[in-house]
Amino acid sequence: MEKVEMKTKVLNENQRLAEELRERFRSHGVLVLNFISSPGSGKTELLERTLSSLPTTTKVAVLTGDIQTDNDARRLARYGFPVRQITTGGTCHLDGRMINRGLGELAELGSTLENLDILLIENIGNLVCPASYDLGEESKIVLLSVTEGEDKPLKYPSIFHKASLFLMTKIDLLPYVPFNADAAEANARTVHPAMEVIRCSSTAAGGLDTWIAWLEKKMKAAREAALTTANR
Repeated sequence: MEKVEMKTKVLNENQRLAEELRERFRSHGVLVLNFISSPGSGKTELLERTLSSLPTTTKVAVLTGDIQTDNDARRLARYGFPVRQITTGGTCHLDGRMINRGLGELAELGSTLENLDILLIENIGNLVCPASYDLGEESKIVLLSVTEGEDKPLKYPSIFHKASLFLMTKIDLLPYVPFNADAAEANARTVHPAMEVIRCSSTAAGGLDTWIAWLEKKMKAAREAALTTANR
């Protein structure tokens, strides 16, 4: 019983902080996306290709989470945008406090909410724990690669229910793996009927065009919403 009560208190406090973060992000017109997947789905590679594909005028910052090492941060920093590593030391998810600290560290690099278009958050490789923690993001994005099982949306329904977008990654490998892409998409929509689905590849030519178009549309909507609010 004590464990249940403690978890409830932790989640309630995190939700309070997440709502404060969400209000800050919205008021500045910053699109914040929280990427969640199991290890090996291609989150970091997707972010690398995303950073290299966005217009050079886009103001981007990245917070990347791992239990240990700063390998992903070093990979992403090569693209010239501000990146900060959040090392949890064992915790299997990011939370609002970690994001708040990460924002402070980005500000030290000169990347504040006032001069950002988009903040990309790479969560810990885990389909369970990160689903419970709101980070103030506009959207959770769940990745599932074709090297995994198409039944994962049914095995891990919480994250597929909460995510706005399902990115099916590594589709260039479909001819070589026993993965039923249509079944994976149907399973995801069994859990979340309104979920958007994009099939993509970080290595094939044009494999990210639909994803980049989705991203630019969302950034535009975030900016317009902030302007509308400011002019009221």
